[in-house]
Amino acid sequence: MAPNLRSSQWYTGDDRNAYIHRAWMRRGAPGSAFEGRPQIAIANTASDLTPCNSHLDEVAQSVKNGIYEAGGIPLELPVVSLGETQVRPTAMLWRNMAAMATEEMLRANPIDGVVLLGGCDKTIPSLLMAAASVDLPAVVVPGGPMITGHFRGQALGCGTDVWRLSEEVRAGTLSEAAFLKSESSMIRSRGHCNTMGTASTMALVAEALGTVLPGLAGTPAPDSRLLEAAHETGRLAVQLVAEDRRPSTFLTKGSFHNAIVALAATGGSTNAVVHLLAIAGRLGIELTIDDFDRIGAEVPLLVNLQPAGQFLMDDFQRAGGFLAVLREVRDLLDPTALTITGRPLVDYLDDAQIWDQEVITPRSAPFLPAAGISVLRGSLAPGGALIKPAAASPHLLKHRGRAVVFDTIEDFHARIDDPELDIDENSVMVLRGCGPKGYPGMPEVSNMPLPKKLLEKGVRDMVRVCDGRMSGTAYGTVVLHVTPEAAAGGPLALVQTGDWISLDVRGRRLDLDVPPDELAKRTPNQATLDGFANPVRGWERLYVDHVLQADSGADLDFLRGGSGSKVSRESH
Repeated sequence: MAPNLRSSQWYTGDDRNAYIHRAWMRRGAPGSAFEGRPQIAIANTASDLTPCNSHLDEVAQSVKNGIYEAGGIPLELPVVSLGETQVRPTAMLWRNMAAMATEEMLRANPIDGVVLLGGCDKTIPSLLMAAASVDLPAVVVPGGPMITGHFRGQALGCGTDVWRLSEEVRAGTLSEAAFLKSESSMIRSRGHCNTMGTASTMALVAEALGTVLPGLAGTPAPDSRLLEAAHETGRLAVQLVAEDRRPSTFLTKGSFHNAIVALAATGGSTNAVVHLLAIAGRLGIELTIDDFDRIGAEVPLLVNLQPAGQFLMDDFQRAGGFLAVLREVRDLLDPTALTITGRPLVDYLDDAQIWDQEVITPRSAPFLPAAGISVLRGSLAPGGALIKPAAASPHLLKHRGRAVVFDTIEDFHARIDDPELDIDENSVMVLRGCGPKGYPGMPEVSNMPLPKKLLEKGVRDMVRVCDGRMSGTAYGTVVLHVTPEAAAGGPLALVQTGDWISLDVRGRRLDLDVPPDELAKRTPNQATLDGFANPVRGWERLYVDHVLQADSGADLDFLRGGSGSKVSRESH
């Protein structure tokens, strides 16, 4: 085997160890498989318990074909898979574990490069975190969104319409039987959520970073062109090894600048913030939450997709797709940032066109003029908090209301529909104990359902404040990722029902209107303290002891940076 290949340190030579490494891998493979041919892993997150990724075995086969055609040896490597809809308490609890496990398996095995297959929310971020830390040639194939389901003649956006329809049931405007009947209509095909939720967002953001074959992200899962692009990505992976094109050779601060512009222009998920911060931390690139506001806040929203708009991901692809959006904001992009092909991202925009201006609006007439994620600070969020104005109600973006506090998610569920609950549409709903340490894992609970008695009056949005996250498919005037979280000593732990809270998105403020001297006398109540996670063993114990706050990407403190791809000591 060629000495410049990392895998040659396993397979080259006539000694006992080289014999063992080759012999156990033969299983019908020709001798040429170990003679100068790059060994390409396919890190596959397919799992029946991650329904959005269940089709990735088929995608992996197309990748294999491309690798073999280009002269490489494809090696499928199942890795930790996290199904957002299934695992409890939250998939975010295991994102860092999935990244660590993938990193270690890539480093430990005779691998020269890797193709990363992801789809559901945490899979692409964890794969990119791993690839950044091990720094082998790596390229992403997003699994793609499902196609649109319909109910009673109307398109259903998965996630977004779950929140909407369930509130209508609680309001008494939709029967429970009709709600349950829509269940079998919503998920019409393989693939991840068809809204601009976190899965779609992270696929597009990964392409904006430069880690995806340009033009691929957003291709629906059932579309034959996904398999064609997967085949081409397999071929590209072999080329990456030949040219030693690693993440560290092309991912720069400019790459993250482009990702933030793309996030704003597409109305993407707030979850992309913690993921991009974590990926940047693995690369040693200085990125802060303030960069998201500075770069993205004034970027126009050009995509009319749920949850901020009307349409869905297969409409998005039909209307011109991601490159058509980027062409409209080309002047805002960093022209030097490269892609996995070795060419700048902006090189791929010349031929992109918008074919349906109702779905993808032109820059001259944007869907919203400035709707990027806003970063709030103030006495209630000294370390920062996020809000997505595109998914909020304009009349609530400046608001002062009386706090109604819930100490835990169980406390919330027990009391929210109590007719005697002292709450009205001007109140500010506060939920704490939902941050990285407190829950643990920072669950998607910040978009709290509204009280039934207010839904029945026609109220459909209220200001909500939480140290957790919300689904990228969700909507509402929700302030989330409040830092420090309550369990880390943040002032959120000290809020009492009846306190006044002021939100001013334009002024970038979130304040608790309590005098500092009074606040200094307060301590968290026992119900709040009892609600914080206190695991005694296993991953949860390790996580709670080492997880960083949301403004640092909620990675583990000892996982920031990377250990490279150096081959370790012999195993026999």
